[in-house]
Amino acid sequence: MKLSGGVEWALHCCVVLTAATEPVPAARLALLHDVSPSYLAKQMQALSRAGLVTSVQGKTGGYALTRAASEITVLDVVQAVDGANPAFVCTEIRQRGPLGTPPEECTKPCGIARVMGAADAAWRASLQGVTIADLVGSVERDSGPGALPAVGAWLNPATGSGGAHTEGGTGAAR
Repeated sequence: MKLSGGVEWALHCCVVLTAATEPVPAARLALLHDVSPSYLAKQMQALSRAGLVTSVQGKTGGYALTRAASEITVLDVVQAVDGANPAFVCTEIRQRGPLGTPPEECTKPCGIARVMGAADAAWRASLQGVTIADLVGSVERDSGPGALPAVGAWLNPATGSGGAHTEGGTGAAR
């Protein structure tokens, strides 16, 4: 399974938005992650279209999560950025060639289609079982409890409050 780089960027943005006290411009998120502002803006727009973030216009505008981090799954972000199509699409190759099976005899998916479908379902279930709040917890375990508040302070320098992260919360728009 190969995902676009946009998925990684979008997931990181969702995690750091939990530490923001105000909407964060896409350009500031791009600067934080040292990534292309225009490409990151496209990922943020995809998250907005999916209802995972809201876009606030104006001088103090930017992006904020639309709900608690515990209510947004990794699968939600993957599907927002890369779409919901399955990784494998069966083309019924067994019906081709000089010994192809007639379509009327292909009443069930072949073994290859079944195993690939099962793998896709398992992958999606795994991603559905991990929330942005879980990822926030991993940042705190890996980088220490001060990491996200420091990011929050950097993201919203005008407030200097260091973010309003709470367990399972967003610290942003709810």
